[in-house]
Amino acid sequence: MLYNSKITGQIIGILRTRRGMSQEVLSGLAGISRSHLAMIENGRKKANVETLWRIAAALDMPLSELIRMVEEETAATAQK
Repeated sequence: MLYNSKITGQIIGILRTRRGMSQEVLSGLAGISRSHLAMIENGRKKANVETLWRIAAALDMPLSELIRMVEEETAATAQK
């Protein structure tokens, strides 16, 4: 299974909106710029592990759960 930055960004955006957070709030909690978060969410930028860790922590979830969600969506998309 190949890494898909677009799916990763989509999952992060979905989780953020479900929690009622703006990009400004999530990026502030994660310690990254809002523009960096926006680029991750739209798939234009690949987040490194540290950034994903910070985003997951800001979303109050373990990094492993975020990665599991990305893997599941990646697999489901590949089957289509």
